[in-house]
Amino acid sequence: MQRKAPFLKGSFYHVYNRGADRRIIFSEKNDHLRFMGLLYACNSTESLDVKRFFERGRPFTEVFKEQRGEQLTDIGAYCLMPNHYHLLLHELVPGGISQFMKKLGTAYAMYFNRKYKRTGTLFEGRFKAMLVAKESYFEYLFAYIHLNPLKLIDPEWKSGIRDVETARAFLERYTSSSYLDFVGTARPEGAIVNRDPALWHNYFKNVNDFRDFIHLWLASLEREERGDLDSMDWEKQAPAKAAVVVQ
Repeated sequence: MQRKAPFLKGSFYHVYNRGADRRIIFSEKNDHLRFMGLLYACNSTESLDVKRFFERGRPFTEVFKEQRGEQLTDIGAYCLMPNHYHLLLHELVPGGISQFMKKLGTAYAMYFNRKYKRTGTLFEGRFKAMLVAKESYFEYLFAYIHLNPLKLIDPEWKSGIRDVETARAFLERYTSSSYLDFVGTARPEGAIVNRDPALWHNYFKNVNDFRDFIHLWLASLEREERGDLDSMDWEKQAPAKAAVVVQ
């Protein structure tokens, strides 16, 4: 059972959740776009004005031009999968991650239930969060979150990748993660993440650093030098005290 603990200002967390009963929570492209828009719009100390950000008929890219006030958290990486999502967050203000996740979860569930004429819980309980307390876990998360989409073309990717170039090409076509922002693709969605190298342990000072980082992980998976990533159980890389359940 996860230990309950408060979020700490200035700390980093891996935040994730999935659909109730493992149900699909992103059924089509517009669902991905709405969630990504909410990652930007909900990251503010101000109340969320859904009508202002998501006016009917408004181009999706216009969302990221709106002023949103003081941010609650830095978003360092994200990935949306059909039935779950991953976020790497840095707490900026006391209670910031809790506020952000409450706004995000509520706003998206309301959108999804209204669109698909359903009722009830969309997510599998409260979101989960793990304190990133180790340098090795921090590095692992940047790779894990950005490589996660490979599951869509190779369910056994954690046990070894057959073709590194095919994998890389797929990642560069996958628009529902922050991968494209780190490889230098200019797009409005880039406003979601804070790519300041000083904040993220100076791992990626430029685009080439990130490309090299991903290449090393892909190559090691192809050669199976790292073994089966499942054996590295990413929920257990941090100390037990890092497990967090927000009330």
